[in-house]
Amino acid sequence: MTTFRSETAGTLGRLNHVGIATPSIARSVATYRTLLGATAIGEPFDVPAQGVRVCFVDAPNTQIELIEPLDDASPIAGFLRRNPAGGQHHVCFEVPDVHAAVADLKAKGATVLGEPRTGAPGTPTVFVDPRDMGGLLVELMEAPVGHAPA
Repeated sequence: MTTFRSETAGTLGRLNHVGIATPSIARSVATYRTLLGATAIGEPFDVPAQGVRVCFVDAPNTQIELIEPLDDASPIAGFLRRNPAGGQHHVCFEVPDVHAAVADLKAKGATVLGEPRTGAPGTPTVFVDPRDMGGLLVELMEAPVGHAPA
């Protein structure tokens, strides 16, 4: 496996999850079960600070984060207005230290969207502006304790 290193931010770790916006977690879970045979599916839970309800579906090498808006003010609600059926919202990579990664990105001229905050995985997360990432919204997540980035 290739490991990517930045001189100041440490190691860009494994792909933790792919975020999928959905108008209905229940319907999406049924789809993953029926069409792809998913069996390791977590219980949905609310993340009020981000205006979303999430549910993680485990795959052998990563997770799918299903994201449903809690209300019309949620950023995911805006995404769904543009993409009513839902779709890929972001990819999330693990980093050893989110704060160091933010400092490194800013020093290199990238736009970080807000300050790190506790994300759905329960660790500090931050998003990088899609304009700096080839049109893709990228989330950086501090690797969970005991789970060093690959």
